[in-house]
Amino acid sequence: MADEPKKLPDATMLLARVNDGDTAAAEELLPIVYEQLRAMAGSYFKAQPSGHTLQPTALVHEAYIKLINASDSNWQNSVHFCAVAATAMRQILHDRARRKRTAKRGGGNAQRVPLDTIATPSGDSVVDTVAMDDALERLGTLDARQARIVELRFFGGLTVEQVATVLEVSQSTVEKEWRAARAFLNRELSGAAKV
Repeated sequence: MADEPKKLPDATMLLARVNDGDTAAAEELLPIVYEQLRAMAGSYFKAQPSGHTLQPTALVHEAYIKLINASDSNWQNSVHFCAVAATAMRQILHDRARRKRTAKRGGGNAQRVPLDTIATPSGDSVVDTVAMDDALERLGTLDARQARIVELRFFGGLTVEQVATVLEVSQSTVEKEWRAARAFLNRELSGAAKV
């Protein structure tokens, strides 16, 4: 998503109430964050092979339920909530892709593309979700912050400025580590395509 996410009115207040266990606040929150979460989910599906059995709306609802029911949630603001939602959506898609691949006994014909050709999920390229997640996990063992930057930029569609805010680092640090992470993942995904 190239556009900056819209500011979500009253979301921070509602998130604080959700943190305090207010179930009514969770019901009030969904309409406020739904559009942003739906846009994130839609961008995920642009990077998925056609014929995906899970639809963006179902992904939003599954991620939302996972987040609201998390016992250790401590939402700081709407950007933080959306960043965590990006992680939840990635995990849901990864789990489904892995189950599907396992069912096909190593099947899956997703086209692998260089990461530097797709800045965010808004591109038309198809990404092998399982290979990407595996490569991201390897990156996370080497540099957890770079892995988080990829997750927030690529999967969450956050801008450099928003990532810097979430991670509490400078924008230049995010830009530098984003470039390094893309180079690493490019090498990893290129190597996986040759196997």
